[in-house]
Amino acid sequence: MAKFSTTVPGSRAPASASFAGKSRTRRVTQRAACCELRATRYAPAKYSNPIGVHALVWTGGWEKKDIELAVKGSKDAGFDLIEVPMLEPETVDPKLTKSVLEEYGLQSTSSLGLTFATDISSEDSGVVRAGKDFLFAALEGTAGFGGTHLAGVTYCAMDKYRGPISAQSWKNCANTLKELAAKAEDLGVILGLEVVNRYETNILNTAAQAMDMIADVNKSNVVVHLDTYHMNIEENSFEQAITTCGDRLGYVHVGDSHRGYMGTGQVNWQAFFRAIAASGYDGPITFESFSSKVVSTSMSNALCIWRNLWEDSEHLAKHARNFIDTELTAAKTLEQAGTR
Repeated sequence: MAKFSTTVPGSRAPASASFAGKSRTRRVTQRAACCELRATRYAPAKYSNPIGVHALVWTGGWEKKDIELAVKGSKDAGFDLIEVPMLEPETVDPKLTKSVLEEYGLQSTSSLGLTFATDISSEDSGVVRAGKDFLFAALEGTAGFGGTHLAGVTYCAMDKYRGPISAQSWKNCANTLKELAAKAEDLGVILGLEVVNRYETNILNTAAQAMDMIADVNKSNVVVHLDTYHMNIEENSFEQAITTCGDRLGYVHVGDSHRGYMGTGQVNWQAFFRAIAASGYDGPITFESFSSKVVSTSMSNALCIWRNLWEDSEHLAKHARNFIDTELTAAKTLEQAGTR
């Protein structure tokens, strides 16, 4: 793909370079990855992972103008797929969405987060029913526009809990997911369980916990959805988490520690992409980033986005696409060369 400037607006250094005051020995830049790649004397390896971008990089709505802006922008930036937010399934027109996706030849997935009013891990049967209805509506919408995955926090409220999960809550969650997965299987949709940090759930904070839930749900189309932003907080290492998932890793979000430009935060991208390459994972890798410049006030509050991390959606997206391509190509090539 075409190369794009790695310079972040407002900075003199490349996005992947360490800033003043940060340890240069702890971070591996895109330049270092490229140098290491050249040192192998192997031709760059190809990867088959579809590379995606979250629609909230482009717009906070999903009316016709928003769909066209997000889909066209994603295609122009070189992405293979777009992740459609299903936080309000009733506002997503599957037929219109599918039409625009087909016009630009873009694949799609979807994601969501439940609320306390739709929390399927609740001990209140009425709340569980509301959550089940919400999830089934999101699933129908996703299948309607041809989405391959419904991922995200599909198992509880994406919010801060004040205590650990109870045995009954876990059971309610697993039973509902089993029903949802059966319907998803009929529709040809993969169901992802996103592992998020302790401040956004009390159920799945680590890959190991997600694997426990998958064992209880016991459906082949239910997969682990890992996210580097959350892994950077909760996991011992990227490699350990990815290895724990094995072939049940089915969806991946990439986002830096501050959810801004990739390579400007604390995430060790070399370690992550080397672990992905070693695992043989060939599923979607989707860039996720939020800024109050694009996201609505209500959603900004829900996601705790208190400042503008970026202003230019196009520049951010193209930078991310180039960054992922550089790092993943280097990791795949080094893995192919047997360099560990």
